[in-house]
Amino acid sequence: MTTANNVMQRLHLTHPLHFVIGLTLWCIWFVAVYGGHAVACAVAPPAPEQGVFTLVSAMLLVVSIVAIVILAALTVGCCRVAKRQVGRLRFNASVSAGLYLFSTLGVVFAAMPIIGIPPCL
Repeated sequence: MTTANNVMQRLHLTHPLHFVIGLTLWCIWFVAVYGGHAVACAVAPPAPEQGVFTLVSAMLLVVSIVAIVILAALTVGCCRVAKRQVGRLRFNASVSAGLYLFSTLGVVFAAMPIIGIPPCL
């Protein structure tokens, strides 16, 4: 239990590692969604008559919503921590919050076609 506490203290939302975590999560989401989309369309493409409401679209949307929720929670967490800190720790948390917000918006805008365009065209 002590080791877990030490890791959590070291990776607190003021830690500089959070500068890259948001963009890394966005990158993982991007590769998973678009790679999964390509594989799903190659293995079992839905009929074009189904339109947007397909299992492929639903799964891509679920993965996107999970990514949005995680990134948004990290954004809010960093904002709250930044308000309680001063100096370098406040800077780290504020920059991390901005990068998490940027990553969240990246997922939102890149996922919008899932809602409006049928997969596997």
